[in-house]
Amino acid sequence: MSYNIGMRFEKTKADFLEYLEIEQNKSQKTIENYDHYLNRLIDFAGDITIADITPELVRKWRLWLNRLGTNTSDELGKNTQNYHLIALRSFLKFCAKRDIPALSADKIELGKTNRKQVTYLSFEELQSLLDAVKTDTETGLRDKAIIELLFSSGLRVSELVNLNQDHINLKRKEFTVRGKGQKDRPVFISDEAADWVVKYLEKRSDSSPALFIRYGGHKMTDTSGDFLRLSARSVQRMVARYGKLAGITKKVSPHTLRHSFATDLLMNGADIRSVQAMLGHSNIATTQIYTHVTDPHLRDMHQKFHRKTN
Repeated sequence: MSYNIGMRFEKTKADFLEYLEIEQNKSQKTIENYDHYLNRLIDFAGDITIADITPELVRKWRLWLNRLGTNTSDELGKNTQNYHLIALRSFLKFCAKRDIPALSADKIELGKTNRKQVTYLSFEELQSLLDAVKTDTETGLRDKAIIELLFSSGLRVSELVNLNQDHINLKRKEFTVRGKGQKDRPVFISDEAADWVVKYLEKRSDSSPALFIRYGGHKMTDTSGDFLRLSARSVQRMVARYGKLAGITKKVSPHTLRHSFATDLLMNGADIRSVQAMLGHSNIATTQIYTHVTDPHLRDMHQKFHRKTN
């Protein structure tokens, strides 16, 4: 395909999204997000040519994004603004790869953001959360298995709800999950988590392949009568509810349990590269958000064990 300086942004965007799907093997969710972010540039500037994307246009677009409200806020968060810029940089790199005359991607700098705060549970809080789950019903067994599995494995909630019964090896207590970027990684679980999943499955009498299914609500089964897979939103609500029942004042979510998993590993001596692999982070910088959490722990270890002079 031949390109020229008058290439339209919207047409080239469509080619870019196909490139992400076919050549980059990006997930459908990632492609939808990039489409959404780049459409925001069309909302601002119209269907411009690639050559129209200049540093000055990008500056004005950033100002427009900074003043753009959402349904829940009067402005877009700094991280969300950066997602728009990351999408545009990726698009411009695609243009360079296709020899389309375009602004260099490295001309676009991301905005500075505050360091991400990590919320995690202490051992006592985690125990209170688990104790809040009553296991005398099938729903309670399911919820206990979910919370144990989330903390034991560091799974993302999207990964958890997509698991089928035959995905997880409860004897070996390990399995493979496909995470962000369609990348596979090994997942290991504790004896306790495996035991609670076994207890839950032993109570099941349905034929649904899903590991975790819905109970209650207006629609529990599909047209064939099989129970529907539990949704990520349902898991988020369930974990938050048990957090309140346990009297935990901080926000408790599936991601809090993922943070707790990573923090527990680091505080007990795991190296950050191993934690990166177990979390499925493609960039070590993402894992490094946990280092400031463990800093006080390391200081305590230094004071406790380092030889002192008289």
